[in-house]
Amino acid sequence: MRTKIIKIDPAQPDQAYSQCRDVVAKGGIIAYPTDTFYGLGADPGNPAAVRRLFEIKGRRTDQPILLLLSDAGEVNNWAAGVTPQASVLMNRFWPGPLTLVFKAKAGVLPELTAGTGTIGLRVPGNGFTLDLLRSLGRVLTGTSANLSGRPSLRTAREAAEALGPLVDLVLDGGETTGGKPSTVVDVSADAPRVLREGAVPSRDITG
Repeated sequence: MRTKIIKIDPAQPDQAYSQCRDVVAKGGIIAYPTDTFYGLGADPGNPAAVRRLFEIKGRRTDQPILLLLSDAGEVNNWAAGVTPQASVLMNRFWPGPLTLVFKAKAGVLPELTAGTGTIGLRVPGNGFTLDLLRSLGRVLTGTSANLSGRPSLRTAREAAEALGPLVDLVLDGGETTGGKPSTVVDVSADAPRVLREGAVPSRDITG
């Protein structure tokens, strides 16, 4: 069975977004473009959908799943608190390729935190991704749309070929920029700590 690919019509993008909304609301999984590569989207409040996400990727359960938000105002729904330093980074780099790791709020699925007690959040810089998130009216998981250990994917066709019928829908927003992944910074304590340097240089975080 071939994976369904839905192309975004810039003149009428809501037609594609509404199909994604229906899939995610029913606990399905979509592949969609982000500001770096294609990601796998599921409802992070749906335990069965999150478990299926791990199964699709063949991902170890000790690896957390980051979430993509439509705006910084959603952080308090997932994070237990926001330090002044975290607020500075959010204002400076969001939307954009910076993932911030916060202390997770009570009630966040343990599968997302991988038992760490923290949750990675990002407001992406890709316009299609932001429009999708706003249309869905919910946060999406943002893990890369590839099998664990395999290369990240830049096109909808690559995502469809790699994942086949494992996902319910692939949203074709064109080729993503690729390049370096998002920089990951732990802001769960007072002093930000770079966990992975990516598109945002470390010196811009700590300097």
